[in-house]
Amino acid sequence: MEKTVIKYRHCGRDVYSFSSYSQCQCPICHQTPTFGLLNAPVALSCPFTNGHKVSCAFLIGSIHGPSHLGEWSDSEIHVGLSNSEGLVYNYTLSGVRRDAGGWERCVCVCVCVCVRLARSWDAELEKFSALPEWTSERFEEERVFGSCCYGFALSFINHMLLLTGHECLSRDQFTQRHVLPRMKTVSRYINIYHAISQHGFYTANAPDDM
Repeated sequence: MEKTVIKYRHCGRDVYSFSSYSQCQCPICHQTPTFGLLNAPVALSCPFTNGHKVSCAFLIGSIHGPSHLGEWSDSEIHVGLSNSEGLVYNYTLSGVRRDAGGWERCVCVCVCVCVRLARSWDAELEKFSALPEWTSERFEEERVFGSCCYGFALSFINHMLLLTGHECLSRDQFTQRHVLPRMKTVSRYINIYHAISQHGFYTANAPDDM
């Protein structure tokens, strides 16, 4: 998913394609549109982020690549937490890993908005990762309860919230507030990207939310 998606409006529809401005052709009327300054084609922001360049963030990835991060995908996702130096801490069958690579195309949820939180994030994350709850021997036990990597990440976020006098978030609260809005945007982008790959374009009723 390396191509840039552009969007323009023509024939009363929003049209998405991989074409450059000079190659735009409306798939509805098959004419080459002319655009003014206010309605020129715009590039969509890619929803995937290099997790190694984002500090103090909750990251969602897939071993199968970003195209498998949509809501409809049945592939298993994996989550982790980045520190200020680009290491991604993630709970796996071998215990807590500190990855310097492999999270270059993931979904990022920034969770560290407090300066005080950011200053202690790295040290607390390292100490938290060494707790006996996150050993390799406990992984299968955590998996039974649907926890594993998600439980590790959310438990740490709640640990940091408590340190700064904030209330903890339940899994449902965190998912509804922070994860689902991002994943809905990602899913829509993936659907549009796949449609363009298959048909050369994608159209939607105007006005549109992307």
